[in-house]
Amino acid sequence: MNIKKGDTVIVISGADKGKTGIVQRVYPKLNKVVVEGVNERKKHKKPTQNVPEGSILTVYAPIEASKVMLIDPKTKKPTRVHMGVVKGKKVRLAKSGAVIEG
Repeated sequence: MNIKKGDTVIVISGADKGKTGIVQRVYPKLNKVVVEGVNERKKHKKPTQNVPEGSILTVYAPIEASKVMLIDPKTKKPTRVHMGVVKGKKVRLAKSGAVIEG
């Protein structure tokens, strides 16, 4: 999986197609990622003594990693990623040759 926490991605399929966001969490064994602003779900909290009226929270559910693509920092478009060596360090490179930080 070439996606890491903090990467900027765009959704390429599904109900949230076209939305962009920052990766908040990565689940490599499940091949899923949590992206801010994508796949929102409402969670109802029960009333308690501290909060007698209860509340409704917005949580971000995981999305399949194959449904998102990294955004090229140079062209600001979706791109595929490959590994390369720059100055003796192994880094992720976009199609345009830009180094993807993360």
